[in-house]
Amino acid sequence: MARIRDLVIDCRHPAPLARFWAAVLEDYRVAPYDEAELARLRAIGVDDPEDDPSVLLEPRAGGRPRIFFTAVPEPKSVKNRVHLDLDADDFAAELDRLAGLGAAQVAEHEDLVVLADPEGNEFCLVRDPATG
Repeated sequence: MARIRDLVIDCRHPAPLARFWAAVLEDYRVAPYDEAELARLRAIGVDDPEDDPSVLLEPRAGGRPRIFFTAVPEPKSVKNRVHLDLDADDFAAELDRLAGLGAAQVAEHEDLVVLADPEGNEFCLVRDPATG
C-alpha cells in the first residue's frame, strides 16, 4: 500500500512561502540548513538559502508528510486542484491570525472560509460545528 511521503507545492519564491506555512501550521518548521545542505546548494550555484529552489517544511516531531516548496517558472493561473483543509480550536481567532500572517480571504461559506496564501494558493479554514 502507498503512503504519503511528501506534499510538494509549486511556487515562485519557496523560502518566504515556506516561512508563511511554518507559521500557519503549529507542528511544522522550516528544516534547518546544516553544512552539508549549504554545500549542496553551493554546488548548484545557490549561495544564499533564501534562494533555495526547494525549501523543506518538516514536522517538528519527525515523520510525514514533509512539505516541499519548489520553485517553478510559471505563475499560478487557475484554482488549485488540491488544497489543505485546516481547523483550529478558536475559529475566529485563527482567521484573524492567518490574515495577520498574510493570508487573504477568498470566500466564506457556512462551514468554512476559503483563504489564499501569499502566492494565491487556496486553503480552507473549517468551522467545527460543535464550537462554531
